[in-house]
Amino acid sequence: MFDQTPLRRERLAETLPGDDVEAMLVSSVTNVGYLTGFTGDSSALLVQNDRAILISDGRYTTQLDQECPDVEAHIRPVGQPLMEGIAEVVGRLGLRRLAFESPVLTVAEFETLNDALPTVQWHGLTGRVETLRLIKDESEIEAIRAAVDYAERAFTMLRSGLRLDETEKDATDLLEGYLRRCGAESSSFPPIVAVGSHAALPHYRGTAGTRLGDDDFVLIDWGADGGPYKSDLTRVVVTGKVTAKFAEIYRAVLTAQALGIAAIRPGVKACDVDAEARASLEDAGFGSLFSHGLGHGVGREIHEAPLLRKGCDIVLQPGMIVTVEPGVYLPDWGGVRIEDDVLVTPDGCEVLTRVPKTLDAIRMW
Repeated sequence: MFDQTPLRRERLAETLPGDDVEAMLVSSVTNVGYLTGFTGDSSALLVQNDRAILISDGRYTTQLDQECPDVEAHIRPVGQPLMEGIAEVVGRLGLRRLAFESPVLTVAEFETLNDALPTVQWHGLTGRVETLRLIKDESEIEAIRAAVDYAERAFTMLRSGLRLDETEKDATDLLEGYLRRCGAESSSFPPIVAVGSHAALPHYRGTAGTRLGDDDFVLIDWGADGGPYKSDLTRVVVTGKVTAKFAEIYRAVLTAQALGIAAIRPGVKACDVDAEARASLEDAGFGSLFSHGLGHGVGREIHEAPLLRKGCDIVLQPGMIVTVEPGVYLPDWGGVRIEDDVLVTPDGCEVLTRVPKTLDAIRMW
C-alpha cells in the first residue's frame, strides 16, 4: 500500500509558517510513528519545510533503514541522552525559531534544551500532529478494521467457553490470550471484566475474588492492538436471569446508542452527537447516571480526538473514527455500557463493529 508518511510530514510542514518557526520538534512516540512509520521509541523527529531528521540511537539503526528509509537519521553516540542529541542537531542546522509539542516535552527536558540552545526561540504548540490524525486515510481505516476483527474473534472465543466458576481475572487473562491468538499484537488496554455491581465502575479492574456466576450479568470492555491501530468495544453478557430492572436499563442504553450513531454524519458537531444520546437517557430517567462523554476517537491511541462530549465543537468529517458508548451506572447494582466503533463516511456513517447486542443476543443461554 502507498506510504502516506511523506505526505503527512509535508502537511505538518505546511502549517508551520503561520507560527513563524523554522521547524518543529516532534517528541511524542505516537506522533513520530505516524509521521515516519518508525515503531521504536527513545527518538524524536525534527520537521522542516523540505527535510526531516529522526534523532535516535544505535539500537535502531537497522530498524530505521527498514521502516523509514526515506527519513534522514541522526544516530546518537553511546551515552548521549536524547535531549543532548536534539540540541546537537538543532545547533548544527543553525535554527533559531523552533516549535515543540508542549503537552509532551517535560519541564526538565525543556530546560535541558533551553540551556543548551540559548539563542533559540521556543514556541509551544498543542495538537498540531493530532489534528492531522483526526482523519484516517484508507490504510489507517483498513488497519482499524483488522483490529476490530481481532477483537471480535477473540470475544467469540471467550464467550463460547465462559464458565460461571471462572473469576473476573480468569476471563481477563483468557481474553488477552485470545486476542494474540487471533492476530493482535496485544490488548489495546487492560480489558475490563466487571461482574454485577462492579460494572458500576466504568474503569474497574477485575479480581480473582469474584466469579462470573456471582451475579446475573457481566460487562466486558476490550479491544485489540493491531500494531499500531486499535479497536475498542463493550458488551454486557447475561449470565443469569434478566430482571425487569436490567431489561429497562439495557433497552434505554441501546436506544441512546442507536440515536447517537444515527446522528453521526459529516458536518455535525461532536457535542451534538453526544446531546442526542444524552437526551434519550434523560427522557428515560437515567440522565444523571450517564457520567461520561458519549465517545472518543480511536486510532493509534485508544483515546484520541475527536471527543463526543459536551463542549467539543469539532465538526465531523469523512474518515474520522469514533466510539459510541453510552452507559448507565448505579452504585451497589451495576452498570450497562454498549460500545461500537463508527466510521464517518461521506454520506453518514458505518458501524465497524458487528458483535450482536440485542437483549436476546446477549444471553449466555
